[in-house]
Amino acid sequence: MTKSCQTTPPHTERVLVIQGERPLAGRVRVSAAKNSVLKLMAAALLADSPSVIHAVPDIEDVRIMIELLEVLGARVRRDGSSLLIEPTVRTCVAPYELVSKMRASIVVLGPLTARFGEAHVSLPGGCNIGRRKTDLHLAGLAALGAEVSTSRG
Repeated sequence: MTKSCQTTPPHTERVLVIQGERPLAGRVRVSAAKNSVLKLMAAALLADSPSVIHAVPDIEDVRIMIELLEVLGARVRRDGSSLLIEPTVRTCVAPYELVSKMRASIVVLGPLTARFGEAHVSLPGGCNIGRRKTDLHLAGLAALGAEVSTSRG
Protein backbone atom coordinates (compact mmCIF):
# COMPACT_ATOMS: atom_id res chain seq x y z
CA MET A 1 0.00 0.00 0.00
CA THR A 2 1.49 3.32 -1.05
CA LYS A 3 0.77 6.40 1.03
CA SER A 4 0.74 9.79 -0.57
CA CYS A 5 1.20 13.23 0.93
CA GLN A 6 -0.21 16.03 -1.19
CA THR A 7 0.21 18.93 1.23
CA THR A 8 3.01 21.43 0.97
CA PRO A 9 5.08 21.98 4.12
CA PRO A 10 4.66 25.50 5.57
CA HIS A 11 8.35 26.34 5.07
CA THR A 12 9.22 25.35 1.52
CA GLU A 13 12.69 26.89 1.42
CA ARG A 14 14.15 23.76 3.08
CA VAL A 15 12.23 20.67 2.21
CA LEU A 16 13.36 17.07 2.33
CA VAL A 17 11.18 14.85 0.17
CA ILE A 18 11.56 11.09 0.55
CA GLN A 19 9.90 8.72 -1.86
CA GLY A 20 10.05 4.98 -1.74
CA GLU A 21 8.25 1.78 -1.07
CA ARG A 22 10.17 0.72 2.05
CA PRO A 23 10.15 2.11 5.60
CA LEU A 24 13.23 4.07 6.60
CA ALA A 25 15.61 2.41 9.03
CA GLY A 26 19.14 3.01 10.22
CA ARG A 27 21.22 5.16 12.55
CA VAL A 28 22.19 8.79 12.38
CA ARG A 29 24.82 10.35 14.62
CA VAL A 30 23.71 13.79 15.70
CA SER A 31 26.53 16.25 16.26
CA ALA A 32 26.72 18.31 19.42
CA ALA A 33 24.95 21.63 19.69
CA LYS A 34 27.22 24.36 21.03
CA ASN A 35 24.40 26.35 22.59
CA SER A 36 23.12 23.35 24.53
CA VAL A 37 26.59 22.32 25.71
CA LEU A 38 27.39 25.79 27.06
CA LYS A 39 24.17 25.82 29.11
CA LEU A 40 24.85 22.32 30.43
CA MET A 41 28.35 23.37 31.45
CA ALA A 42 26.95 26.31 33.43
CA ALA A 43 24.23 24.13 34.96
CA ALA A 44 26.93 21.76 36.25
CA LEU A 45 27.82 24.52 38.73
CA LEU A 46 24.56 23.75 40.55
CA ALA A 47 25.47 20.14 41.29
CA ASP A 48 26.92 18.79 44.51
CA SER A 49 28.85 16.12 42.64
CA PRO A 50 30.72 15.91 39.33
CA SER A 51 28.83 16.08 36.03
CA VAL A 52 29.81 14.41 32.77
CA ILE A 53 28.77 15.91 29.46
CA HIS A 54 29.29 13.88 26.30
CA ALA A 55 29.63 14.94 22.65
CA VAL A 56 31.20 18.30 23.54
CA PRO A 57 32.62 20.04 20.47
CA ASP A 58 36.20 21.27 20.64
CA ILE A 59 35.50 24.88 19.69
CA GLU A 60 36.57 28.29 20.98
CA ASP A 61 33.33 29.04 22.89
CA VAL A 62 33.63 25.77 24.81
CA ARG A 63 37.28 26.50 25.61
CA ILE A 64 36.30 29.96 26.91
CA MET A 65 33.53 28.45 29.06
CA ILE A 66 35.99 25.89 30.45
CA GLU A 67 38.36 28.71 31.37
CA LEU A 68 35.50 30.65 32.99
CA LEU A 69 34.38 27.65 35.05
CA GLU A 70 37.97 27.06 36.16
CA VAL A 71 38.40 30.71 37.21
CA LEU A 72 35.22 30.33 39.26
CA GLY A 73 36.87 27.35 40.98
CA ALA A 74 35.41 24.36 39.15
CA ARG A 75 37.73 21.62 37.93
CA VAL A 76 37.18 20.64 34.32
CA ARG A 77 38.78 17.68 32.57
CA ARG A 78 38.33 16.79 28.90
CA ASP A 79 38.48 13.16 27.85
CA GLY A 80 37.99 12.99 24.10
CA SER A 81 34.64 14.60 23.42
CA SER A 82 33.46 14.34 27.04
CA LEU A 83 33.86 16.80 29.88
CA LEU A 84 34.01 16.00 33.58
CA ILE A 85 33.06 19.06 35.64
CA GLU A 86 33.66 19.09 39.39
CA PRO A 87 31.68 22.07 40.73
CA THR A 88 34.12 23.21 43.40
CA VAL A 89 33.10 26.84 42.83
CA ARG A 90 34.76 29.32 45.19
CA THR A 91 33.60 32.71 43.90
CA CYS A 92 30.45 34.38 42.61
CA VAL A 93 32.41 36.87 40.50
CA ALA A 94 32.82 36.14 36.79
CA PRO A 95 35.69 38.31 35.54
CA TYR A 96 35.11 40.80 32.75
CA GLU A 97 38.17 39.56 30.84
CA LEU A 98 36.45 36.22 30.17
CA VAL A 99 32.79 37.24 30.08
CA SER A 100 33.55 39.90 27.50
CA LYS A 101 34.84 37.24 25.07
CA MET A 102 31.59 35.30 24.72
CA ARG A 103 27.91 36.21 24.82
CA ALA A 104 26.90 32.82 26.25
CA SER A 105 28.85 33.47 29.45
CA ILE A 106 25.72 35.16 30.85
CA VAL A 107 24.41 31.64 31.56
CA VAL A 108 26.62 31.41 34.69
CA LEU A 109 24.57 34.21 36.28
CA GLY A 110 21.70 31.97 37.41
CA PRO A 111 23.80 29.11 38.80
CA LEU A 112 26.10 31.50 40.67
CA THR A 113 23.11 33.32 42.15
CA ALA A 114 21.53 30.02 43.20
CA ARG A 115 24.76 28.75 44.76
CA PHE A 116 25.92 31.91 46.55
CA GLY A 117 22.77 34.03 46.89
CA GLU A 118 24.47 36.65 44.73
CA ALA A 119 26.50 36.93 41.55
CA HIS A 120 28.59 39.58 39.85
CA VAL A 121 28.76 38.97 36.11
CA SER A 122 29.73 41.59 33.56
CA LEU A 123 27.43 42.17 30.64
CA PRO A 124 28.63 39.72 28.00
CA GLY A 125 30.40 40.49 24.77
CA GLY A 126 31.65 38.32 21.95
CA CYS A 127 28.70 38.68 19.59
CA ASN A 128 29.45 39.40 15.93
CA ILE A 129 25.80 40.28 15.33
CA GLY A 130 26.10 43.23 17.67
CA ARG A 131 24.84 44.04 21.13
CA ARG A 132 21.95 41.83 22.24
CA LYS A 133 19.85 42.12 25.37
CA THR A 134 20.20 40.02 28.50
CA ASP A 135 16.82 41.13 29.82
CA LEU A 136 15.31 37.63 29.81
CA HIS A 137 18.04 36.36 32.13
CA LEU A 138 17.60 39.32 34.46
CA ALA A 139 13.78 39.15 34.36
CA GLY A 140 13.89 35.42 35.13
CA LEU A 141 16.03 35.97 38.21
CA ALA A 142 13.82 38.86 39.34
CA ALA A 143 10.71 36.68 38.91
CA LEU A 144 12.36 34.15 41.22
CA GLY A 145 12.83 36.84 43.86
CA ALA A 146 16.35 38.11 43.14
CA GLU A 147 17.13 41.79 43.44
CA VAL A 148 18.77 42.66 40.13
CA SER A 149 20.84 45.77 39.44
CA THR A 150 23.23 46.74 36.71
CA SER A 151 26.07 49.20 36.95
CA ARG A 152 29.43 49.75 35.29
CA GLY A 153 28.71 47.09 32.66
